[in-house]
Amino acid sequence: MSAPTVRRRQLGRTLRALREAAGLRQEEVAARSQGIMNGAKISRVETVKTAATAKDVAAILDGIGVTDEELRSSLLKLTREGTRRGWWQSYRSVLSPAYEDLISLESEADHISTWQPSAIPGLLHTAEYAREIITATAMNAAAEEKVDALVDVRLARQGVLTRENPLHLWAIIGEAALRGRCSDQRIMTDQLDRLLSLSRRPNIVIQVLPSSSAPHVGQMGAFSLLGYGAYSGLAVAHIESLTSSLYVEDRDDVAVYQDATERLRAAALSTRDSTELITEIRNNK
Repeated sequence: MSAPTVRRRQLGRTLRALREAAGLRQEEVAARSQGIMNGAKISRVETVKTAATAKDVAAILDGIGVTDEELRSSLLKLTREGTRRGWWQSYRSVLSPAYEDLISLESEADHISTWQPSAIPGLLHTAEYAREIITATAMNAAAEEKVDALVDVRLARQGVLTRENPLHLWAIIGEAALRGRCSDQRIMTDQLDRLLSLSRRPNIVIQVLPSSSAPHVGQMGAFSLLGYGAYSGLAVAHIESLTSSLYVEDRDDVAVYQDATERLRAAALSTRDSTELITEIRNNK
């Protein structure tokens, strides 16, 4: 599944939901679009058979009668960003399609919540910790040859945290990830220092889920939620494995991951207690 397809599915699903909520047929929306759209083209946009332009989407929203400026802005941004060339495209020779998809969607999100039970989230890595993780998960010789470039990509991804309108990241990290061992213990100490530093930024929240916690939903595995504006219907859940990435797009299924995120936040330590635990672990390294 390519990132443009994920975007088009988000867009088509949302436009159809808005139209149906307004009680309008595709032909009725077309008639209100000042001749820009017709019923057949609206159908193709909704069913992901064609890529819509920002002008198309604006005309459909006008035809439906959507006046919520935040929703309109989110949908138009999603449409425009899908046509732009991203910095990561120069790394295509070393990126898997699944990883390229993630970077593309991540770059467009305005908030991400992530649960990582056994490793520090990639957006918070130091260069050396990233190298340790990427090397450890390289499953063949071809992947091992790409480590340097993949470290560069990992660090470049972090630009979303410091851009003009920075991504809001809420990371819930399992205690086991903080107590992990590296080839050089200094690497882990530096990584913990980075977590403490980043936790002071207003757009980054870090919570730790203690190993002593009661059984919880996070034991089913790591996942991330990517959000695009205040409209929850645009959210996508991402689950990654060694060989592929799964995007959960169905609204009801995404809601399950949203509920799981809230449960994990409630089960994790407060940000203050999380900082104290990270500091304690760092000082005992």
